[in-house]
Amino acid sequence: MAKNSVWRLLDDLATKEGITEIVINAPEKIFVERSGRFLQLNAKIALGEMHEFISEVAKFNKRPCDSFHPVLDGLLPDGSRINIILDPVAFSSPAITIRKYVKKSVGLDNSPQIFGLNSKWTQFLKSIVKAKKNIIVSGGTGVGKTTMLNLLLNEVTIDSRVIIIEDTMELQVNLPNIVRLEAFGQSAEKGKAMSVRDLVKNTLRMRPDRIIIGEVRGEEVYDLLQLMNTGHEGSMTSIHANSPSECLSRIETLYHLSGHQVPIIAIRSQIARAIDFIVQISRNKNGDRVLSHIYELGNLEGDKILMSHLAAPDENGQLKYQGVAAMCFDDLVKVGLQADFFNSKF
Repeated sequence: MAKNSVWRLLDDLATKEGITEIVINAPEKIFVERSGRFLQLNAKIALGEMHEFISEVAKFNKRPCDSFHPVLDGLLPDGSRINIILDPVAFSSPAITIRKYVKKSVGLDNSPQIFGLNSKWTQFLKSIVKAKKNIIVSGGTGVGKTTMLNLLLNEVTIDSRVIIIEDTMELQVNLPNIVRLEAFGQSAEKGKAMSVRDLVKNTLRMRPDRIIIGEVRGEEVYDLLQLMNTGHEGSMTSIHANSPSECLSRIETLYHLSGHQVPIIAIRSQIARAIDFIVQISRNKNGDRVLSHIYELGNLEGDKILMSHLAAPDENGQLKYQGVAAMCFDDLVKVGLQADFFNSKF
């Protein structure tokens, strides 16, 4: 690709440590995120070169980005995620947002203290993956939901057949028996649109052990819950929510988008049976990304889903055991969790 001023800027920023996000709001309004805070750069690029850069990115992703398709979600050659919104939808200038690709391999063993985790909670997370529990990673924008999914996916055993569905391929997985599916809108290059929901439905014909959806944002929640309830144990996804209770509320809302007129108590019953754990990701007061809560879902009592609050931050922001043992504890012990795990010091 031609090295205009935008590409040169990105090449330069790639040499800087700690940058997680790059945003270009206008030719003279360029910011980077470092340690959870945005800093404006003393830099300027030409508007014409912004449009040239956008055309090259669209070509690389084989997706249109024009007046008829003013929004593009895609990847850069280095694996970074990019979102583009063209003017006039974005006032006066295209808006470009880049989530930087983390080049180093992330794993619970080789990333000590990631998300503020200590060795005890690292062991617990590894156990719920090995025990094939269905997990929802919940969190707001930019808190690391994809990174947490990567950490959990790296604990999946190599004998599993895994189907991964994303609307932009971000997950980094090194498993032998894996199929990656990418949703896309209708275009001349790719033909008829394939939604995340279309792909979720198709997985039933692909003999998956585990189904992973990068993030649920719509009606595909209905189909995912059905799959989780019919033997596809160990499935995982992420959802945009700022707390575990908001996560459940959002799942209910997305369920209704599927068009199925189901009483709320029936929806909650399906959620309670399908989902085993909610792992909540947040930022602490210093702007660091942390695992802030772990909830285990139980049965329905009346019209409420019973939840066990296993972990929450202490006064220092460290994840602390809340005194309630996991209901599925026996299953976790079978895959290697210590029998005295909830009696030992955290």
